[in-house]
This record gives sequence, C-alpha cells and structure tokens, in this order.
Amino acid sequence: MSNADLRRLDREIRATTKKLEAVRRGELWPLNGRERRAMLRAAAGGAYRVARGRSAGRAEQQIESTGSAAEIRLTAELSALHGERQRLITEAAREKAAKRSSGWW
Repeated sequence: MSNADLRRLDREIRATTKKLEAVRRGELWPLNGRERRAMLRAAAGGAYRVARGRSAGRAEQQIESTGSAAEIRLTAELSALHGERQRLITEAAREKAAKRSSGWW
C-alpha cells in the first residue's frame, strides 16, 4: 500500500460524498446518463400531462424513484470505497507487523 493509493481513495470518497449530497438536494449533475434520461423523460411527460389538464402523479413518482435509485447507487459506491480503504490499511498493518516480528526494520 502506498500513500498515493490512500490519497486517491480519499479523493474518490470525497467526490462520491459530494455527489450523494447533490442527489439528495435534487440536482441532476451527479446522475449517470441512464438516470438523467429517465428523469428528463418523466419531467417532460409530466409537463405534457399538466398542460393537458391532467395529473402529473406518475411522472412525480418516476422522478422520485429515479432519484432514490441514484442515491442507492452512490451509497453502495461510497460503501465499496470505504471498504477498499479499510482493506488497504489492514494490509499495510499486516505487512508492518510481519516485518517487525521477523526482526527486519
């Protein structure tokens, strides 16, 4: 393990955390292409229905479900990054302990 690996993971964790916060605020920039298209399709369909004098309930549901799916995806990604960071730290500690027990420092 090198400090560069940890710095890279820390940078990715910070970026993913920012994306997750943005999704929770309802921003579109952190969404991937598929999620963004679904969100815009639902908004356009809802606007069309409202213009026709009908309810946009289904479109609102679609927007909410797409947002929650993006939130779940980013939470899983963040969890995986934290797990990888912990694995690297544990591996480094194990190597350090092995070196000390062998008398090689």
